[in-house]
Amino acid sequence: MNLQLSAPIPLAVQTAYITHPIYLQHDTGAGHPESYKRLLAIEERLKGSDLYEQLTHYQAPLATDEQLQRAHGKNYLHNIEADAPATESDTVYLDQDTRMSFHSLEAAKRAAGAVVLATELVLSKEVAHAFCAVRPPGHHAKRNRSMGFCIYNNVMVGIYHALANGINRVALLDFDVHHGNGSENIIGDDERILFCSTFQHPYYPNEPFNNNEHLICSGLPSGAGSAEFRNEVRTRWIPSLDKFQPEMIFVSAGFDAHHDDQLAGLNFTTEDYGWIAQVIAGVAGKYCDNRVISTLEGGYNTDSLATSVEIYLRNMAK
Repeated sequence: MNLQLSAPIPLAVQTAYITHPIYLQHDTGAGHPESYKRLLAIEERLKGSDLYEQLTHYQAPLATDEQLQRAHGKNYLHNIEADAPATESDTVYLDQDTRMSFHSLEAAKRAAGAVVLATELVLSKEVAHAFCAVRPPGHHAKRNRSMGFCIYNNVMVGIYHALANGINRVALLDFDVHHGNGSENIIGDDERILFCSTFQHPYYPNEPFNNNEHLICSGLPSGAGSAEFRNEVRTRWIPSLDKFQPEMIFVSAGFDAHHDDQLAGLNFTTEDYGWIAQVIAGVAGKYCDNRVISTLEGGYNTDSLATSVEIYLRNMAK
């Protein structure tokens, strides 16, 4: 499969690429699947193509306390700060999967800050789309609990920044192999947000999930692949999006449902990520002036992660 495009991406659909060197210093420990190698693989893949120079590059700022408090409780934020390692040699486990090293607090604040910056760039029309290549990921972080490699819920911090700055209706689309339970927890009954999620079920976090007019949760059985994924998007996501007519779209972009990713049991293909990018871009063009912000969640096979991110970015900007 040839992922190269001969024509440059037009300015009208310019994409911001937001990351920061501190993410590489978030040390999760030897053998942990959520490794700095994930971001290195993505960057190497993009730099080896024509795409890298067509992106507009930014470094992520720190999220402020005010921005974080829109998605998280004050006591939770205080405890994260208080528990963060004080020296290079210290390690703190927030749960059995979520480890903080000395640089993790800054990395987490800049992961959330990346989505805030993306929101501001898109709202100001400096770019049409943004992709936040961040770690730690965020969609398992609840209002008052870290879990599943996640400290702050990066995408929800960005969504509430958009809602605080003139946007009234936001769609959050989540296609990770794991359910974005933290995002659903924070959204609660906030009907300004339409949440559409596909994930393997039963599988981590294996919590109850809701289905109603603004929470569209599709648990897929182990072994499900392109047909099942695309059917859920066509029959459930798109009708809900057409009814809701979002003013802005955020994406929790997890690439661990790929058939080469051994952490779980779904069988998506690289082409599925190009397809979903085209679907999202089509909805964004119809309802919200192309405004799409994507932030990296899962994806632990570095080869399939890197190729999937590339095709996703290419198809988002077509």
